[in-house]
Amino acid sequence: MDQNSITPNTSNQQLVINGDNDSATALLQERQGRRNTLREVSFKEYMTVGILCFINLINYMDRFTIAGVLDDVKKEFEIGDDLAGLLQTVFVVAYMVFAPIFGYLGDRYSRRTIMAFGVALWCLTTFIGSYISTFGMFAFFRGLVGVGEASYSTIAPTIISDLFVGNVRTKMLAFFYFAIPVGSGFGYIVGSEAGAAAHNWRWGLRVTPFLGVVAVALIVWVMEDPERGQAEDSHMKPTSYRDDIRSLIRNPSFMLSSLAFTCVAFVTGALAWWGPQFIYLGLTLQPGVDIKLENVSYKFGVVGMLAGACGVPLGAATAQRLRVRHAAADPVLCGLALLASAPLVYLALVAVTAAPPATYVMIFLGMLTLNLTWSVVADIVLYVVIPPRRSTAEAFQILISHMFGDAGSPYLVGVISEALKRYYSFAPEETPSQAVQFRSLQYALFVTCFVEVAGAVFFLITALYIVRDKQKVDRAIAEAAAQQTEPSHSNATEVAAAE
Repeated sequence: MDQNSITPNTSNQQLVINGDNDSATALLQERQGRRNTLREVSFKEYMTVGILCFINLINYMDRFTIAGVLDDVKKEFEIGDDLAGLLQTVFVVAYMVFAPIFGYLGDRYSRRTIMAFGVALWCLTTFIGSYISTFGMFAFFRGLVGVGEASYSTIAPTIISDLFVGNVRTKMLAFFYFAIPVGSGFGYIVGSEAGAAAHNWRWGLRVTPFLGVVAVALIVWVMEDPERGQAEDSHMKPTSYRDDIRSLIRNPSFMLSSLAFTCVAFVTGALAWWGPQFIYLGLTLQPGVDIKLENVSYKFGVVGMLAGACGVPLGAATAQRLRVRHAAADPVLCGLALLASAPLVYLALVAVTAAPPATYVMIFLGMLTLNLTWSVVADIVLYVVIPPRRSTAEAFQILISHMFGDAGSPYLVGVISEALKRYYSFAPEETPSQAVQFRSLQYALFVTCFVEVAGAVFFLITALYIVRDKQKVDRAIAEAAAQQTEPSHSNATEVAAAE
């Protein structure tokens, strides 16, 4: 049906149906005006966001606990950099493969049930995996952890999108994504400190499962699971999965921002996995330095937490201010952030042997600018996709960003490092020297700087489409609301403007 042929009852609705994007946005904002300040957020809604943030925190703690004790893991299983990187790759591959499945379910079934199942699964498999003594089975259980985490990560942001709109949504997303770098930092700290205290790195893996039990209870009995599209007064129904995917592929803002975020994921995955090991190797080359990997992991975790604690809310606040003056500010801000991060990461990689203290400063600044993008990208996905497709969109972005991002970057860096070790070693059959190990890993990590520049380009191209695509969604939601008084029209008409 031609959407221009529909004749709603009010003048405002007529403007919307005629394709006036500004009128569509104005009508949508009029409906949402009651939710523009934090004062109007209920206690239960705050509790829901707090629960989601807590789970996100322990989620990322679990992901990077192993990175904090990676040297011990390598020694116990007698593996090199390539197989050490493969551990994270196995986790992320399982995570990204199952994300579309949970995205489909999350748009159609109880999100509370799906999330409770997922959190319970990854806690159980993490705990069991900590007792596995063979590398193959240990890697298999890391994959099962990824399956459980996929069920949570695809759904949690959509609950926030259904509770809040506008600037309140931006603030809540910033709070939610604030937990990612902070949780990652805690992962290094918990892994290294718990392992050192117990004289067994495996005890680092046994902390988050107990916190996960608390999380499951909070999901089941406390967390709110709003109706899809509730905050936007949208009652649009899900379409077929084929239509969902086709619409997302035809959405340039979604696709380009997903490619850009893939670059962010690539860099984050590589630096988070190899950062402590790299700094440790560089410091051991200094004369008279006696340091342990656990100490480096602790410091790296603290720096990561501080960078995230500053970067995520700073990115959200800056985007909130700039978009008032410039409608395409979000992707531009993300692009400029990556362009700033690339030289800072490069300086961090070359400063280890020359000026170790400067390394942590450069890492902080490089991660700070990288973290500016996290909540902003999440906001972009939610406002350029209609409500009944948002879980699918989150899952699709997870699939893309992890397939070409952090699923392969730890392994790719490890493979490049091992290849360079063989190239620089005069006797390849012997164990490479500390200097060769350091130089090989350094050159392998330089690839992250080029990937950041590529991500910046994708973000800046996104800015060419972002305003148009957001207006399409505003118009589709406003039309759906207008048609609530006209039951004769099909759901296909409600979503036609978003195609």
